[in-house]
Amino acid sequence: MKIHEIREMKTEELIKTIKEEEKNMIDLRFSNQLKQLTNTSKLRIAKKDIARMKTILTERQLAEKKTADRETKEGAKA
Repeated sequence: MKIHEIREMKTEELIKTIKEEEKNMIDLRFSNQLKQLTNTSKLRIAKKDIARMKTILTERQLAEKKTADRETKEGAKA
């Protein structure tokens, strides 16, 4: 999944996708341990996709916190 695709998602969609990908990652790990997974690069790709999504989610949370802090400071000055 590309970074611009992740950024276009809404926060709720992003959380849902992260949960789905984590379940998928567990299944891939089991398949790998049972020697049923032929393409082991899928593990790395899934792991990186999850990390990208969590990074975008964290960026959004920090941006929301930053705007909330600015609003409280401006309200205190007035």
